[in-house]
Amino acid sequence: MKPLVLIYWTRLALGIIAALISALLATMQSEVSLYTFLNGITIALLVYIISYYALKAKFYNKVEKQSKIMSMGIGIYFIAWAVFFILSYSIIRGPA
Repeated sequence: MKPLVLIYWTRLALGIIAALISALLATMQSEVSLYTFLNGITIALLVYIISYYALKAKFYNKVEKQSKIMSMGIGIYFIAWAVFFILSYSIIRGPA
């Protein structure tokens, strides 16, 4: 598999994992507020930044443009995070 394709699928998987972690931490709070969502976004950004440095260390010499490591899969990462955060939060929290 080409390195950029592997980076793309890794970012998709990490977006799902970050969403599950965010949803689990959000359900531990007693009330739902704007901070619940902002804490989830903070976790998503931290996971993305950590994944950038991990993928950069692994694929830096294997891709033709190193700037692609930062941008490849950024859209699918945050879309996957948003969808799975809402779904998993709704399932975990249950009906009101």
